[in-house]
Amino acid sequence: MNAVPRKRDDLLTRQIAGETIVVPIRGKLADMQRIFAMNPVAEFVWARIDGQKNVEQISGEVSDHFDVSKTQARSDVFEFVSELAEAGLVESP
Repeated sequence: MNAVPRKRDDLLTRQIAGETIVVPIRGKLADMQRIFAMNPVAEFVWARIDGQKNVEQISGEVSDHFDVSKTQARSDVFEFVSELAEAGLVESP
């Protein structure tokens, strides 16, 4: 929970038709085979991954904003950040 995730530098994030899309950039080309679309909660978490807030702080903001328990928010945010790390979209120091 003390991990401080940060977005990788080789990502392109755009809002398209009200949805957040994340595309990895490899070299000078977009990896169009690995486009990630985010729902509103995922988008909220993604916006807070800044390399300064830890998972506990982000989950607290999720709990407050979406009116879910801190325990549920912590579990969901940890799982989502783990999925982002597995997909190669975030790093932890």
